Amino acid sequence: MALRVIGAGFGRTGTNSLKIALERLLGAPCYHMIEVFQHPDHVRVWHDAALDKPVDWNALFAGYGAAVDWPSSAYWPEQMKAFPDALLLLSVRDAESWWESGRETILREHDHPMITAEWKAMVQAMFARYWRAAIDRETAIAAFKSNTDRVLREVPKERLLVWEAADGWEPICAALGVPVPSEPFPHTNTREEWRAREAAFAAGKFPGSGH
Repeated sequence: MALRVIGAGFGRTGTNSLKIALERLLGAPCYHMIEVFQHPDHVRVWHDAALDKPVDWNALFAGYGAAVDWPSSAYWPEQMKAFPDALLLLSVRDAESWWESGRETILREHDHPMITAEWKAMVQAMFARYWRAAIDRETAIAAFKSNTDRVLREVPKERLLVWEAADGWEPICAALGVPVPSEPFPHTNTREEWRAREAAFAAGKFPGSGH
């Protein structure tokens, strides 16, 4: 199975909701940061990607219909080449709102037995490649806007869907040529849900949901 959807949006742009929605629409798993916790062997692959080493994207995403969220979304240009028929889905939100959400969740430092030395090295290498500076408000927002600008500049319009969480099912279904489900669009992973999961994470429990 080749990826049908490549997510280019940062975490905290509705990517967990997108994961659930895309799995509903495609009938196949959607890769997300959650998968890295579930597949520790993938950490080395993402570390290689951060170091600009070759990655077998077909092997990494075997069995998946889509990929969203970090670390996958940092490598959308490479994935576009590997999956030339896939839709590029850019999930967006107001940059200031994204920063306020991100600094309380994904951009904070976390500790857990599952976060090994190799995991930390992978994250550090990815951040060095992606942010190229300390993650403060100005740097983070600049990187967020730069990613959006790059996607809009480089991705052919016929392959691109720019999507916000409030857009729901319709634009995604139209782009994929599938019927709109009757159930409400999933809206998950609020800051409150994140904090509850973070408490479980600190207690050594597996995070059952992602970014």
